[in-house]
Amino acid sequence: MENPMNKENSTRMDLANRLFFRLYQCANMLHKTGTKAVEEEGLTTQQWAVLGALSRPNAEAGMGVGDLARYLLVSRQNLSGLISRMERDGHIAIAPDGRDRRARLVTMTESGRHVWNVLARPKIRSYYERALSDFSIGDMAHSLHYLLKLLENMKKLDGEAESSSLDNYPAAQRGAI
Repeated sequence: MENPMNKENSTRMDLANRLFFRLYQCANMLHKTGTKAVEEEGLTTQQWAVLGALSRPNAEAGMGVGDLARYLLVSRQNLSGLISRMERDGHIAIAPDGRDRRARLVTMTESGRHVWNVLARPKIRSYYERALSDFSIGDMAHSLHYLLKLLENMKKLDGEAESSSLDNYPAAQRGAI
């Protein structure tokens, strides 16, 4: 006789595999189709995310590079090349932070605001409408709820990975608290 728990675990793992694979596919399609939506403005989905982050009212004065990386959930290294290209293209400016001269503050330029508000946002709205055409408001709310729940669990895993990597170093080397 088969153990019902084994069957339940097998079904759970099969569903988890399918869920994460579909999430992977969605991320790839977002990058591909989202970039197509804004490519006439010379943007990629990563640049779209940076401009979106900087366009928020609480980021009007700019964001530190580290804060921007944390907000976007990317490494500082990945963000560094991206913001260098965006600075070259005139969308953002990078300057020393007046509060901490070692830190760099990223702000959206007037050109970046024009690209974001006038050129890109209408195309992004259209992209959202097309990508979510079969979704009700309830569908979107439920999807957001479950994605946020998944994101929180993944952040916990990320925190565990960071703390376990610190466990490999003596307390004196890791700046014991």
